[in-house]
Amino acid sequence: MLKRISITGPESTGKSTLSKQLSTYFKAVYVAEYSREYLKEKGLNYNLDDVIAIASGQLQREEHQAGKAVELLFCDTDPLVDKIWCEVVFGSCPFLIAQQFSKHVYDLYLLCYPDIIWEPDPLRENPDNRLELFHLYEKTLKEAGFNYRVITGQGYLRIIKAINFVKEII
Repeated sequence: MLKRISITGPESTGKSTLSKQLSTYFKAVYVAEYSREYLKEKGLNYNLDDVIAIASGQLQREEHQAGKAVELLFCDTDPLVDKIWCEVVFGSCPFLIAQQFSKHVYDLYLLCYPDIIWEPDPLRENPDNRLELFHLYEKTLKEAGFNYRVITGQGYLRIIKAINFVKEII
């Protein structure tokens, strides 16, 4: 049975790098972050409808990649990211995204801790509140009762921790 692993957390915490490293290590499929592609075209002048479109696009890509996966599917983001994004930027989360978060549950969430250096990027918005956002992610995962592990450390130690957490579920 296919195991889906979400790599989640605040901006600039190594999610994309970790997703690629894990897919390489496990010789598995991964789903790239759709919002980067969407916002490269749209820019940062987005609204709530854009976040809903991004959330839907991400899940469509995930389902497409799931068709290619055998044992593991690594997802560089998930509905949790969209939920937190809406709550922080717009003050509330649309029903569709809240429903995606509660119904589209992953076998494991790897929650990336912001202990790596912020890398500036034209699409990033939150260099100063990553720790606050991390706690919001963790609180939401705890309240939902989802299986998650926190990824900390630099370089090699970070990927080794992630590999070991994935091995726990396979």
